[in-house]
Amino acid sequence: MPPKRKRSTAVVADTVVKSHTSIPLPANVAPKPPLPNPPTRRSSTRNAAKISTNPDVNEQIIDAPSAVRASLDDVLDDGPPPGIVKKESESEDSEDSALSDVPDIAPPLPKKRATGTKAVVKETVAVVKSEGASAEPAPKTPPVKKGGNGEESIAGDPEAEDDEPVDEEELKEALSRPPPVNSDYLPLPWKGRLGYACLNTYLRFSNPPVFSSRTCRIASILEHRHPLKDPSQPEHATKNRPDKDQPADIARGQAYVESIGIANARDIVKMIRWNDRYGIKFLRLSSEMFPFASHPEYGYSLAPFASEALAEAGKVIAELGHRVSTHPGQFTQLGSPRKSVIDNALRDLTYHDELLSLLKLPPQQDRDAVMILHLGGMFGDKAATLDRFRANYAGLSASIKNRLVLENGDVIWSVHDLLPLCEELNIPMVLDYHHHNIIFDAAQIREGTKDIMELYPRIKATWDRKNITQKMHYSEPTPAAITGRQRRKHSPRVATLPPCAPDMDLMIEAKDKEQAVFELMKTFKLPGFDTFNDIIPHVRTDDNKALNAPQRKKKATPKKTNAKKGKTEVADDVAELESKGEEEDTAPVEIPDDEVGMGGPDGRVYWPPGMEDWLRPAKRIVKPKPNPSMPSLLTPAQKKKAAADLASVASAVKVEAEAEDEAEVDPNETAATRKAKAAMKAADARKARAAAEKAGVPKKSAPRVQKEKGRKVKKEAKSVPTPSTSDGGEDLSEPPLDTDAEEAETEVPAVKVTARPTGARVSQRAGRKAKVSYVEKGDDEMDEE
Repeated sequence: MPPKRKRSTAVVADTVVKSHTSIPLPANVAPKPPLPNPPTRRSSTRNAAKISTNPDVNEQIIDAPSAVRASLDDVLDDGPPPGIVKKESESEDSEDSALSDVPDIAPPLPKKRATGTKAVVKETVAVVKSEGASAEPAPKTPPVKKGGNGEESIAGDPEAEDDEPVDEEELKEALSRPPPVNSDYLPLPWKGRLGYACLNTYLRFSNPPVFSSRTCRIASILEHRHPLKDPSQPEHATKNRPDKDQPADIARGQAYVESIGIANARDIVKMIRWNDRYGIKFLRLSSEMFPFASHPEYGYSLAPFASEALAEAGKVIAELGHRVSTHPGQFTQLGSPRKSVIDNALRDLTYHDELLSLLKLPPQQDRDAVMILHLGGMFGDKAATLDRFRANYAGLSASIKNRLVLENGDVIWSVHDLLPLCEELNIPMVLDYHHHNIIFDAAQIREGTKDIMELYPRIKATWDRKNITQKMHYSEPTPAAITGRQRRKHSPRVATLPPCAPDMDLMIEAKDKEQAVFELMKTFKLPGFDTFNDIIPHVRTDDNKALNAPQRKKKATPKKTNAKKGKTEVADDVAELESKGEEEDTAPVEIPDDEVGMGGPDGRVYWPPGMEDWLRPAKRIVKPKPNPSMPSLLTPAQKKKAAADLASVASAVKVEAEAEDEAEVDPNETAATRKAKAAMKAADARKARAAAEKAGVPKKSAPRVQKEKGRKVKKEAKSVPTPSTSDGGEDLSEPPLDTDAEEAETEVPAVKVTARPTGARVSQRAGRKAKVSYVEKGDDEMDEE
């Protein structure tokens, strides 16, 4: 867990406070007085234009957890919500509502992402509360486990990468569960709208990336209250950062967070047009589109600066006939007994309502733009929790009431718990098949999709009374899931369609997002299945990736032609070469902005299951070179190859040395010839050593070769001289190389070689006079003497 971050009084006094006067509070709740002298609102964001909102470039911009997760599940009844770790300093009955300034879990996408994001997430993965509302205190905290990437997560997280721990009693109960009874009805031919939640995986890996869930940390907002070191230049991660020595300005920090929201809102247009091209007409908007908009201290209204961007997105949504919705976070609970939780929930619902209202959709599409809400925790007593929900719901504004719908959960609240409440309060109910198969009333219904069909008329009536188009959620557990906790984890894709009406709006909650929708299209030949094709691994024909500047054309020169050719033929040759040069040097055609990321003319936007790495090449891993001085680091194959290379090099050097010893020396050689030969030998020796080092041979085992005179050389071991076969000639051959000699390096001064008697051998030892060695005399020579 990272160290606790203390909040100083100076930081608290320097915060932006927004009074949500439009939220009607319950009669027994007194409004919280604002801090004195609240800062004046401002609508200009000119300074924000210089801030990069690309998470691949700016490490302070990260993906929100609500986008990268398959869906937002209920809070665990026996502890904090998934991905939340309680701070040691937080008391059980604390009434503070300090929302987290970081995501509650680490997003999985940055494993394809640039450099700084992962480090930021690792430092801030353990937090107390998530944006939207504070969590209910729990008597105990579930055990923290380490994920596959070393990051902490809470046992029970449905989106955790690792398998959930299995309790023996829970396993026995799961194995004794009766098998599900599913309907064999398929809603074909399909006429409804399919959708996915928050994030488009293909667009997220475009260049530049397209997604609407950028967020940041509160620390980044406070940092950007200070001006850049060079305000005339764009911000840079290291070269042009905010200068904390200069005075802070709240408006400047607000402009920073607003620029992130504007970037998210503008990308909605691209996502909607992309969906329409491939037959997807339903999208859940990310709750993190405007970071910290519902925060108790740093919150802000959207209208002053985001009205234009949201209206532009709403215009495209209306033209194409798409549907959008939102899903406030799991901390947005109206049944909690804590006042701080209720206050946070009211602010969060107000923010989502403002977001959808500023789209300015036509009447029916505006009614269909709903906000899905879970009932939340049970807090010890279901009946009391339902009573608190009724009281708090009655105090909501009419606009929020018109958008609010309830969804059955996968921890506490079943369809039979919520349906009577929805009928009583005139709230539409969203049926989630995945949650229903985990939490259901076994006394009234069996697990599966068959028995639940008996409740279809009652569920549909809750939508018809408000003239809202009905929607359902569908997802599937992972194949290996057995227990209830394991089954909460969503499968990357789904295998079939639920037995719903063929004109239903169906939200597919799966980890592969739009690819899960494509999978259903391919399986059942749904409308739009013929609009896309498989992507080519690591090849994007719809991106302007680092367009190289056009290279300077090389001057076309014709080849030498026959003298008999005429001028016309030579001119034709020149023209042909110029045309070829233009074809080779032509720069890649820049793709228009409205076509970037759209899949190209072939619609290559689908990646097969398990092939997510096709979207982007894996980061290059620089493996350390094996250290030849440490044979334990070499693989058996490397050791074998190194030994073979060493043997071949040593053998070649030995043969060469023996050949030189046996060769006759020409007495008429000049000094220049001898010098040239010595240089050639030195060059051959250097090549031999380089080959040995390349093969991984330790330097101490490499053959030692004497270098040129006047330079540092290795001392050579003594060897037996070879007598010259010429009469009166001088033996100037080099001594044979000794591969095992390991002598210290010494400085060799230039030595002048003079003629010696027959049979003499010149030895150029460092720092010594040239010695003369004689071979044994034969019998004839002894007689002569």
